[in-house]
Amino acid sequence: MSEVELYLIEKGENCTIYTLQFLRDSESEFEKFVSRFIGDAEYSEDYARIAAFISRIVSTGAFERYFRREGKMNDAVVALPVTASKLRLYCLRLSDKILILGNGGVKKTRTYNEDSVLKGHVITLQKFERLLHEGIADGSVLLTESTIETDNIFEI
Repeated sequence: MSEVELYLIEKGENCTIYTLQFLRDSESEFEKFVSRFIGDAEYSEDYARIAAFISRIVSTGAFERYFRREGKMNDAVVALPVTASKLRLYCLRLSDKILILGNGGVKKTRTYNEDSVLKGHVITLQKFERLLHEGIADGSVLLTESTIETDNIFEI
């Protein structure tokens, strides 16, 4: 098991964006994604498209139309971008006003389940979502319209 905490990236007028930070790592999950692809010439167009979507989401909101459904039917795991791209950034879309950015990578298989790295990123978000709901139920996490308030360190 690994310890992870919720880390605020940006609180916009229409959307608050978070990411996950494993305590053993120096970078958050989203920072790892950015570090890996920001200078990658092969995926620069795909990365720029994802960055543009994130900028738009901060200013307008995390509307369903910006995301590709991933994960299971009963979870909130989605991916950016919704347009054709080899690069995927996995996220938890909790509402139009709350988005948690995860990690991602190059999608070389038909489904994320066929790639152990991508599947790992999705499973991390699924586990975190379950823990978040448990925290809401026991009162250790407060979910408002546009924020998540907690001092919890989660065991994933």
